[in-house]
Amino acid sequence: MKGTMMGATTMSDVRTYPRRWWAFSVLSLCLLVVALDNTVVNVALPTLVRDLGATGSELQWIVDVYVLVFAGLLLIAGSISDRIGRKRVLLAGLLIFGVGSVGSAFAGTASHLIALRALMGVGGALIMPSTLSITTNMFSGKERGRAIGVWAGVGGIGIIIGPLLGGWLLQRFWWGSVFLINVPVIVVALVAGLALIPESRDPHPKGLDVVGALLSIVGLGALLYGIIEEPSRGWGDRQIQVTLGAALVLLVAFVLWERWTRAPMLDLRLFRSAHFTVATVVLTLLAFALLGAMFFLTQYLQFVLGYSALETGVRLTPLAVTLFVGAALSARLTERVGAKVTVTLGTVICAGGLAILALASTSGGYGVVAWSLAVMGLGMGAAMAPATDAMMGALPLAQAGAGSGVNQATKQVGGALGVAVLGSILSSAYQGAIADVAQRLPAPLAAVVRDSVGEAMAVAGRLGGVPGAALTHAAATAYTSAMGTAVLVGAGFALVGAVVALIFLPSTPPKQVGEEQSQAETQTPRETPVGV
Repeated sequence: MKGTMMGATTMSDVRTYPRRWWAFSVLSLCLLVVALDNTVVNVALPTLVRDLGATGSELQWIVDVYVLVFAGLLLIAGSISDRIGRKRVLLAGLLIFGVGSVGSAFAGTASHLIALRALMGVGGALIMPSTLSITTNMFSGKERGRAIGVWAGVGGIGIIIGPLLGGWLLQRFWWGSVFLINVPVIVVALVAGLALIPESRDPHPKGLDVVGALLSIVGLGALLYGIIEEPSRGWGDRQIQVTLGAALVLLVAFVLWERWTRAPMLDLRLFRSAHFTVATVVLTLLAFALLGAMFFLTQYLQFVLGYSALETGVRLTPLAVTLFVGAALSARLTERVGAKVTVTLGTVICAGGLAILALASTSGGYGVVAWSLAVMGLGMGAAMAPATDAMMGALPLAQAGAGSGVNQATKQVGGALGVAVLGSILSSAYQGAIADVAQRLPAPLAAVVRDSVGEAMAVAGRLGGVPGAALTHAAATAYTSAMGTAVLVGAGFALVGAVVALIFLPSTPPKQVGEEQSQAETQTPRETPVGV
């Protein structure tokens, strides 16, 4: 079997690699640590106010800058990994993420922490697409479907257990521990990755598309900035309108440039594949529904049901458990009934889980939430894994990095949109439901009470006695009613994804471009890939 230049492996070398499941375990560890950092810092925000004197705006950017940088760089990170080597980019990302984690743990000011979280976002952007593209290249056929099922489950679990791990650490250590916990994991991943993960790249790389890279980074960054800032500023804010308008212009320019240039960063012909395009749409809508729901569910658990941050994290675990189960089982189900049926069924189940959450009340306790999370996670896992497999299976193996970047970028945008759109719906419904109570308060307090349920609960605590209890009940009732409206809208978006999958996702699995060519090159299987 021929090896590619500079010690890299051919595609068939990698896919017959005997230590592929050991290598996959390292990739899963890398994925877990990146996914955790999407949410683990959330529970530390009150402590950062006390210890670093962080303002409300600084708290928002401590959370958002990671997502903004991470998502903005995904496309170019995936494209670069195809060109210079996916293992090389993964290891570089781990090093950058580790440096950012150590720096964040010992940051002396909020502004320093924001800058170091941005650095962690750079590392995360290099790590995340590499984990999926290397997995796609190491496995084929049924094994790839099973591996991607586990990959999807690990990613979902990381996001969910972030608050749980963060709450546990904060009860025992200082706030920097939520970042420092990354370091031993990264050290293990680096050492094991060097030994176990095979290198792969596009065997015929083109020159780097600098113009396309800049347009995608600035365009995606502007889009996400506008979406992230919208909940606090509103859709009518001029800065939001200008930012989103600029994002639209830049992303349209990116598409036009990619169609014109001879060496595009992202080959737009990929979207001619129904597998690739439909799976992208479904994954975006699922991320929209899930992350939008999680945004207001955590507030419901804390402000309405009165759980602490750690208790809230514990009560989110049904979603993590069933998501992993659904993702693991989806490969078997797909082998029997096909991706079309599995993705459609999983998306419908996810929508059903969201609809169950609309039954939550101020006095019904945690039971409805637990059932909602369990059903939602099962459907999410069942749908995401085969959708991801269909998307990556439609790609030429040489472009797995770029495709993985698209996969992650669309999910990040979908999640950010879910928080913004569903958050806006919830905010409007809450303000309408609390209006009668708020208008009986002095004007300054009324404005605060209408702003959010958290602010209303703080005012109620200061009032105390009968007035405070009445306001607490009114705010909890208004928020629960508003959440019911928002989750039904989220369920509607998930159902749209199910309809798209049912109508447009092909019944037959995709034929991976380049697979036959690489297999034709195979003479005698090599025990260890070149360059590992």
